[in-house]
Amino acid sequence: MKILLLGKGGQVGWELQRSLSVLGQVTTLDFDSTEHCGDFSNPEGVARAVHALRPDVIVNAAAHTAVDKAESEPELARLLNATTPGRIAEEAARLGAWLIHYSTDYVFDGSGERPWVETDTPAPLSVYGRTKLEGEQLIQQSGCKHLILRTSWVYAARGGNFAKTMLRLAQERERLTVIDDQWGAPTGAELLADVTAHAIRHLQGRPEDGGLYHCVAGGEATWHSYAKYVLDLARKAPNAIKIKANEVAPVPTSAFPTPASRPLNSRLDTRKLQTTFGLVLPDWQQGVARMLTEIL
Repeated sequence: MKILLLGKGGQVGWELQRSLSVLGQVTTLDFDSTEHCGDFSNPEGVARAVHALRPDVIVNAAAHTAVDKAESEPELARLLNATTPGRIAEEAARLGAWLIHYSTDYVFDGSGERPWVETDTPAPLSVYGRTKLEGEQLIQQSGCKHLILRTSWVYAARGGNFAKTMLRLAQERERLTVIDDQWGAPTGAELLADVTAHAIRHLQGRPEDGGLYHCVAGGEATWHSYAKYVLDLARKAPNAIKIKANEVAPVPTSAFPTPASRPLNSRLDTRKLQTTFGLVLPDWQQGVARMLTEIL
């Protein structure tokens, strides 16, 4: 199996380099690749790379993920999140290749308290959410064989993440304020990568199972409960760091105004994914604890 991985340098892309390696020959591209174009600001260049490499499976881990910055550069966000994935999908359709693509909880407006299912009507609040939704739609309209995984609150031991920010601030300040009215599931990049590899193998035998799925870790949290869990583990770690913060105060989203609106309810129902692919998605605490063990 020939696999083309786009966006190899991001958090998910880095883990995919590991998880996909057991499936076949993996070619990796990023925005600065030279032999073939992996720069998503050049959709025709990326399409030519796909055509030249003729993979059996394309895994797209590239995206414009700077949610607030997207509000001031909507054209670039649309190019990276919609136009280029759409062109890749067109080439995938011509080649008969699978396209694996990642989307987001931001396609929903965050209303209610029930976890979102795949058939719920999207209503994004931000440029980021709108461009990611358009990317989904272009892939679906292309007619290519595809798997789209919507996820949320992605983190990895590599690179910056919420947990690292909380650990840094907790060593500097006696009091932290953290949002307590946004709900979701912290989801590790390594979990997404492992699910992706499993799904690709599954789809080789059951191509009819392609489509749109929600993929997040089990359970739910607010950013406040997430922060408290991280700091509690850090205090108990063998190489415990000095936590200065003695209070983690819950505050509403309105306490931290941002250019892009965030959905309050980012819960995603994963029953369809687990049933179709025979998977069990572990609770979010398991992945976060593992990540903290690596970085502490």
